[in-house]
Amino acid sequence: MKRAIYPGSFDPVTLGHLNIIKRAAAIFDELIVCVCVNSAKDRGLFSPEERVDLIRRVTEDLPNVTVDHTSELVADYARRHDSRVLVKGLRAVSDYESEIQMAMINAKLYNKLDTIFLYTSPKYAYLSSTVVKEMARYGADLSDFVPRQIIGEVERKARRSGS
Repeated sequence: MKRAIYPGSFDPVTLGHLNIIKRAAAIFDELIVCVCVNSAKDRGLFSPEERVDLIRRVTEDLPNVTVDHTSELVADYARRHDSRVLVKGLRAVSDYESEIQMAMINAKLYNKLDTIFLYTSPKYAYLSSTVVKEMARYGADLSDFVPRQIIGEVERKARRSGS
């Protein structure tokens, strides 16, 4: 069975993320969407557990997708889950530079681990969780940016955070 891991912060999950999840789920027998705690980013809008719940809600129709979270290195997580493939989404050439560096580091840490890159659908190329959070804080319509099932929750959380 081919198992892949799609790691990311997903704070919150966007329609761009969901596009990558659906496409990767069609390629692999099993896809683990793994919420990773990124020490380089500020404290998230949602806790890792809340992000897992949001992703589970928007992927419940995908039977081969499971959702988890970790604070360990992705390479260690992949080894522990007997996966040899990471899936990463690319929006632009600027993403490629940092993602290829991470792919090489992960392969160094776990030499059986490969990273495949899926380009984003052009209609989501501008989209990021950071942009979604900023728009939500200002009360913008999020219907073209996040899955409909979680719009209300993203709006409420962004209003409460106020920052």
